[in-house]
Amino acid sequence: MTQDTTKSVAIGDEVTKTFHTILVLDFGSQYSHLIVRRLREINIYAEMLPCTQKISELKFKPAGVILSGGPYSVYDDGAPHADLAIFDLNVPILGICYGMQEIAWINGKGVSRGEKREYGPANINVKSNSCPLFEGMDNSRVWMSHHDKLTELPEGFEAVATTGNTPFAGIAHKSKPIYGIQFHPEVTHTVQGKRLLSNFAVNICHAPQNWTMENFIENAIKRIRATVGPTAEAIGAVSGGVDSSVAAKLMKEAIGDRFHAIFVDNGLMRKNEAVQVKKALDDGLGINLVVVNAEDEFLDNLKGITDPEKKRKAIGYTFIHVFERVAKSIKPKDGSNIEYLLQGTLYPDVIESVSFKGPSQTIKSHHNVGGLIDNMQLKLIEPLRELFKDEVRHLGELLGLPEDLVWRHPFPGPGIGIRVLGEVTKKQVEIAREADYVFIDEIRKAGLYRQISQAFACLLPVRSVGVMGDQRMYEQVIALRAIETVDFMTADWFVFDASFLKRVASRIVNEVIGVSRVTYDITSKPPATVEWE
Repeated sequence: MTQDTTKSVAIGDEVTKTFHTILVLDFGSQYSHLIVRRLREINIYAEMLPCTQKISELKFKPAGVILSGGPYSVYDDGAPHADLAIFDLNVPILGICYGMQEIAWINGKGVSRGEKREYGPANINVKSNSCPLFEGMDNSRVWMSHHDKLTELPEGFEAVATTGNTPFAGIAHKSKPIYGIQFHPEVTHTVQGKRLLSNFAVNICHAPQNWTMENFIENAIKRIRATVGPTAEAIGAVSGGVDSSVAAKLMKEAIGDRFHAIFVDNGLMRKNEAVQVKKALDDGLGINLVVVNAEDEFLDNLKGITDPEKKRKAIGYTFIHVFERVAKSIKPKDGSNIEYLLQGTLYPDVIESVSFKGPSQTIKSHHNVGGLIDNMQLKLIEPLRELFKDEVRHLGELLGLPEDLVWRHPFPGPGIGIRVLGEVTKKQVEIAREADYVFIDEIRKAGLYRQISQAFACLLPVRSVGVMGDQRMYEQVIALRAIETVDFMTADWFVFDASFLKRVASRIVNEVIGVSRVTYDITSKPPATVEWE
């Protein structure tokens, strides 16, 4: 792959200067990102950094600090510990599960393995409503996930909540705004969890609830203009998906036609998608769009390749070369070079990179293409890097993007190339594309599109005997997949009525030449991934 020579422009740092920030320090919990999400839902801006973050290197002073849960034991050799300088910030601190044990460990130990693991629902008893962390909260159900527990109160603390198995389910310092809870308020199983986080962020940290997409738009446009300046120009790849489209629209609003969007039609798109993308972005939103048809180039480079990873790499390499070629042909009016490159990076990608546990093990190459443009000293602009997917969709609605674009199901960068199992040819792509079109068409007609997170058809590398018109057939097999998910980290298969599946299968076999059998994938993630390749 060509070397990435882009230089990152840290315009995202300006967000913490505009919005008072709750800092979440991640100790490796599977729930850490949910803390950020819950705070965002009550219009509080929050960012997550690894628990090893040096406070002296922070570029902002947080309004408060939350220590997340984690899979470790604070007393083990090599267990992660926070920078003690967090206690010198003179801001409120909340420890959750491992985070509470960390506070206790720092303040006199008193943490050990409990007699039994406590995992699942528990009933909490709030001992003192005078504690601001539990203000307005009643005894209710909470979610526990721990084996270690406090065996004694750290010096200067008092117990403010208990459960039948945990005498120190909630603790508070007697004179400082430092709190700890053994349960997880960030999960929906904790009935009053969002109320507790609101008590901490709003009532204790006094963080203003000003994190809204309306405010974000105004500030994002100002940041882009200040970064790019009055004359410089930028380029960026768009795919027709919501992320790249919203990012492109922001750039259009900020610098007008000085932003050049490039749409590479690789011949592996969904039916009519290239036409729809041009209509939505160029005609509809007025984005300065260059469309390049590179179908033949992509298909030529895929000849004879059947291995999924090799297919992904071939598609990625081809995209880079096409994008580079088109990008170099775009010349600013003043004769200078393009200075900036737009990318639609989202906050989940940022979280993955800053997690204390580090990026997860690579199961397959990422759908999005990295390492764009060799030997071009471009500075990277990522205006969506602070946002979750639902925030991007809301932003898209506010920016006037059409509903079908805002709510379009995710589509992998390699497109149908990884939905044709085996060698990718024009004929195989056409079969998969037509089957996918029928499936999505029926989903829309049934009013199910917004209930499903992602749905598509795969063409399998097997043939099956069938009968049509009294004639024997030996044609290919289509597998349908539809999933429900919140964050795409886990997913369940969508439960259709049998009559729906019967209707879809009948249409595909009758309308798509070359298909004799249709199956439905009922595997959850994990163990399966969303895509088949």
